[in-house]
Parts: sequence; C-alpha cells; structure tokens
Amino acid sequence: MESSAFALILTLALAAPVAPAERKCLLSGSWQSDTGCRMVVSTLGEDGRFSGSYLPGSATGDSEILTLPLEGSQQDAGLVPQPIFSFTMHWRLQDSETAQTTVFLGQCYVGSNGEEILHALWLRREATNSPVEDWKATWVGTSIFTRIK
Repeated sequence: MESSAFALILTLALAAPVAPAERKCLLSGSWQSDTGCRMVVSTLGEDGRFSGSYLPGSATGDSEILTLPLEGSQQDAGLVPQPIFSFTMHWRLQDSETAQTTVFLGQCYVGSNGEEILHALWLRREATNSPVEDWKATWVGTSIFTRIK
C-alpha cells in the first residue's frame, strides 16, 4: 500500500503544471517612443551601466537636433526581471548657445503578450541667464518606448 501511495504522489508531483520562467526585460537594443524619438542602447555592462544614442522625434519641434549620446544605468537584471533605469543626455541646437539636459527615469516591463516596453518620466532643463527666467527652464513629461524589431 505504501508503494502505491508513493507512486500516486510522485505521479501527481510530476504532472503538476510548472510555471514558465519569468521573462526578463532587456534594455539593450533599439527603441521608439510614442512621440517618434528613437533610442539605441548599444553597450550594456555587467555593472548595469549603459551607453547609446538618442534621436529626438518630431515632437521636439527642433529639426536642428542631431543624434545625441546618452549614458545611464539600470538595476541588475539578474536580480529583478523588470529593472528600473535612468539615463542622461546633454544637447545643444545647432547655431545656438543654449545648453539643455534631459534625464529619463523609468522601468522596463514585459507585458502579458511577451513584448518589452519602457515607461519613463523625463525632465528637460534649459540653461537660463538669470534666476528670473528659472520658471520657464524645466519641462516634465512621460514617454513610452516599444522595441524596434
């Protein structure tokens, strides 16, 4: 009797559904934002630091902007499947002395359909000549990036 009970438990254990391994969101690769911007994360180090390039889209209204280098970091994707990330870009319009910096802070998700998506909050700061102009120097927004296949 003991051996048939053991066989039954063993059979049930082997037949039990096993949850598939959770898919990890990988930041490296090419992305496009909901406003038409393109981003390429070309180098992703083991320490979570990354670099790449960013091409602002038509939403910026500035056709004079060239591809911008970006630098950032993310949580260890080995520890969390959907890591938090941040990156910074410094830029200047052609023929302009106004410097700008944009920082992004977001999270890389894997949707129920298996598609990766980035949700990010951004702050864009423009240099001003005086504290009186400070009120108009910072913009805040959100972006959603999908992977370019």
